[in-house]
Amino acid sequence: MASNGNNHVSTKPPPEPSPLRKAKFFQANMRILVTGGAGFIGSHLVDKLMENEKNEVVVVDNYFTGSKDNLKQWIGHPRFELIRHDVTEPLLIEVDRIYHLACPASPIFYKYNPVKTIKTNVLGTMNMLGLAKRTGARILLTSTSEVYGDPLVHPQDESYWGNVNPIGVRSCYDEGKRVAETLMFDYHRQHGIEIRIARIFNTYGPRMNIDDGRVVSNFIAQAIRDEALTVQLPGTQTRSFCYVSDMVDGLIRLMEGDNTGPINIGNPGEFTMIELAENVKELINPEVKIITVENTPDDPRQRKPDITKAKELLGWEPKIKLRDGIPLMEEDFRGRLGISRKK
Repeated sequence: MASNGNNHVSTKPPPEPSPLRKAKFFQANMRILVTGGAGFIGSHLVDKLMENEKNEVVVVDNYFTGSKDNLKQWIGHPRFELIRHDVTEPLLIEVDRIYHLACPASPIFYKYNPVKTIKTNVLGTMNMLGLAKRTGARILLTSTSEVYGDPLVHPQDESYWGNVNPIGVRSCYDEGKRVAETLMFDYHRQHGIEIRIARIFNTYGPRMNIDDGRVVSNFIAQAIRDEALTVQLPGTQTRSFCYVSDMVDGLIRLMEGDNTGPINIGNPGEFTMIELAENVKELINPEVKIITVENTPDDPRQRKPDITKAKELLGWEPKIKLRDGIPLMEEDFRGRLGISRKK
């Protein structure tokens, strides 16, 4: 196993979940847990995992930002299970894989309840690592580009340690994810847990919360509602946007590959906020105005992943361009807002 951590400790193999696994006629399915599986990225991951008839998928979610609606096509399916559960509490089930996505990822939500956010990152990750240790499951953490803070190097590769304010309004998320990564490696080194860490960059697509405060969903919702697009000053700050199907593909490749990570998963195409607003205006509603508003504290000036590792180790790179992804998201938002396109 490739690892960034030294002193890899091998432990005895964990117990099988059931003697049936060794039975002659039993078709052993892969039992996969997705925490936060009712959320935006989580529900798309569930869709992809459910395509494989050898997978049984268990979702746990407390619905703080997720929605049952995102999973409605699977409810009642014999290979699917949905549990209302908060990962800050221990969970006792038998699984082979854990995709640990549970955590509010939008500033509006994580600033609304910062203590809950850091508990989810720290206690939630400890609980999932405890489950992995007991069952011998491989666990993947979706960390974030926010671990790089307001970066002093550009683009950001995985060796960069970051430039993060430990006491800012975003720290519950940034520092929470940094601690989660630390826990992953400590469990890996001390207990031999199989870990995978994905540092995911801005992702967009259908099922995003319409009013989640993230820039793509903001602009698309504003354009559909005939409202001015509000660009936070100075407008030259950059982000890189990865379409959700590309992101899910990257996560599955990382989970099933041999590298612990951390590995950046994101789209290296870099856009200023003004450029993004102009693209949304052109594609969705050419009549809306673009205006500037004050910025929020600790907003990173630049975001662009170096995805060399993902290309070399996972054979992964994004396929969907921003101009092709925006219309797909627009269609989903129009359906939920009940606003059809003007003729």
